[in-house]
Amino acid sequence: MNTLEALYSRRSIRKYTGESITDAQLQEILKAAYAAPVGKAMYETLNLTVITNKDYMARWEAYMREVMENPDLRPFFGAPTMILVSSKFPTAPANNTNYSNAAIVVHNMILAAVEMGLGACHIWGAVRVLNGNEELVKELDLPEGMSPCCALVIGQTEEKYALREIPDQHIRTVYMK
Repeated sequence: MNTLEALYSRRSIRKYTGESITDAQLQEILKAAYAAPVGKAMYETLNLTVITNKDYMARWEAYMREVMENPDLRPFFGAPTMILVSSKFPTAPANNTNYSNAAIVVHNMILAAVEMGLGACHIWGAVRVLNGNEELVKELDLPEGMSPCCALVIGQTEEKYALREIPDQHIRTVYMK
């Protein structure tokens, strides 16, 4: 698969077999994260946490169900692995570099997953909710000043990636000449 095929095939996978990814697959996914462009080379503002602890993920999902008042909610879709990206966030809201860095790290990992035929889904809402639970965040043992930002869940899937139709002007585009 080439880069454009990966981009045009990528979609959020929400069905997993429950089978874990291999250590070699995990290392390849992490290598893709390390290859991500990071604004101003501020690598020290990022932290990756690989979560395979089923008890932790179950407690986080239970907290999500409680907060969202939805007993059927399964925000991780049964994926056996999550890679959580945390960052240090400046107080000035106009400085969004760290959010952008975290998002591109996740995107790189997702493209690697597509290439390997693994299921992956970018997770935002559950991470936002996680930040409201000091106990769960404390268990992550993050460096001082770091907060969870976004994540991906990843695992084996029976879903197949295929080229999708990408509509022109799907996103409003203005040309300034």
